Amino acid sequence: MESIYQVFESRAKKVPDKISLVYLGNEYTYSQLLDMIQQVAHALSNLGLVRGQTAIIFLPNCPQWIVVWFALQLLDVVPVPITPYYGPSDLEFIANDSGAETIFCLDTNFGYVSRIRSHTNLKHVIVTSLVELLPQWKQILGRILNRVPQGNVRLNDNTLTFGQLLRPVGGASESLKPSGNVKLANLLYTGGTTGRPKGVPISRAYMLETMREDRRNSEAVIPLGEDVKIQGAPLYHVLGQCLGVGALLHGDKLVLLPRINLDAVMDHIQRYRATMFFGVPALFRMILEHDRVDQYDLSSLKYCFTGGDALPGEVARRWNRKFGKPIYQGYGATETCGTISLTPLGQPFPEGTVGKIVSHQRVKIVNPDSLDSVAAGESGEVMVASEHMTDGYWNAAQESSRFFVHGEDGIWYRTSDIALLDADGWLFFQERTADIIKHKGYRIAASRIESVLQENTAVIASCVIGIPDIQVGERIKAFVVLNENVKGITAYDLIAWCRERLAPYEVPSYIEFRDMLPRSKVGKLLRRELREEEKRKVQVV
Repeated sequence: MESIYQVFESRAKKVPDKISLVYLGNEYTYSQLLDMIQQVAHALSNLGLVRGQTAIIFLPNCPQWIVVWFALQLLDVVPVPITPYYGPSDLEFIANDSGAETIFCLDTNFGYVSRIRSHTNLKHVIVTSLVELLPQWKQILGRILNRVPQGNVRLNDNTLTFGQLLRPVGGASESLKPSGNVKLANLLYTGGTTGRPKGVPISRAYMLETMREDRRNSEAVIPLGEDVKIQGAPLYHVLGQCLGVGALLHGDKLVLLPRINLDAVMDHIQRYRATMFFGVPALFRMILEHDRVDQYDLSSLKYCFTGGDALPGEVARRWNRKFGKPIYQGYGATETCGTISLTPLGQPFPEGTVGKIVSHQRVKIVNPDSLDSVAAGESGEVMVASEHMTDGYWNAAQESSRFFVHGEDGIWYRTSDIALLDADGWLFFQERTADIIKHKGYRIAASRIESVLQENTAVIASCVIGIPDIQVGERIKAFVVLNENVKGITAYDLIAWCRERLAPYEVPSYIEFRDMLPRSKVGKLLRRELREEEKRKVQVV
């Protein structure tokens, strides 16, 4: 089977003069991108990187991320992409857990790398900046206008700049060829129940399957090689990789932004006549709520896609009314290389569905306690199996035994998600088991209450949790962000709103107003932070 690098190289040689990447106004053809990848791979080989090692990519969305990721694929070195927002503690843990000896970082987070370096096996640090690959005049202008953050970096034999890797060196880059011996495309770290991230090994075959499946879903409206895709999710996240990096395997154009800024996103859609946009549901809501949305022409979009969280029905309806295009949904997990289900293009789909199971995944809905399959049409925990799925976490036997079940019919991953699969094959996500509120013997989905609250035009965002209570198990508390243009809304008003739309046992007992809600770097609500906050209040009392 071809490696990911070989698929990209073949595509790049077929369309060498086509634009592959756009970043801050700078364009890179497929041949230019391929040349950089091969140069960096050769330089890294000269530094001593060898097959089977791991290397951390501690970078935001930028061309260097793409170049490094493909260069590591060429060398059969396993990339470990992580969020650039990690602090020293998580960074040190991942460096030691993954066994990485090389890290790629920004100058602005070089300080964190320096702080933990002596406690790890890191031998090589490659430092870059958000503007290092831009023309010099853009770099100077950005710094004069104070638009480019800078960090202090000390260079030595083991600390190099990314630019140094691009300098011509002896030897032929073409002589480097990936082997079939290294099966992993990625080691992605995701949240762990122990409080530490846990590594998910993802095979090359699995990633190729997912990238092709995701692209196939939009092919009817955007032929291969004609997509102009706005990168609306981080490249270190499985959603961002499968859709973003996947675009480059199909000859499409990928437009990168170093960070999500709503005006920049909409400006790029308009300027480059983007045909595809994807991101978490919160991003679509923020665009709808943006006071300058009508100043931009977003009519070029042909396919809008969301994943990473449940899409509120009111956001889907408002988007369709405003732009005349539906938002297609996907459902997945890092452990399943993203996509488990997709809403198929070209056919009507019921509101609230996250689509139908994709061809390379097997799914069963089970009782979370017994793991017995539930009757058709009943809710239960989603379990997933696939030919190329990992059989456990990296160096985490205890967590692997909890989430990966070995049975006669293969290895199944327990998603901890509650869903329903109807008779027509539509999957309806209902809630993560950890976010089910148990109140007076009822199992209540927090997302259902959040959805009802967000139907109220005064509410921009909401997050619902259960607060332990001796008498009823858990009481329901909602944290709400109000539209600043709406005045006079009280907690009593919102509780009355809920009473009209929810069963009595689903109505929140408390509502607290906030200016913002805690979210992860990919936009997911962090209910656990609010739970911990409530626990601390009880301890203080």
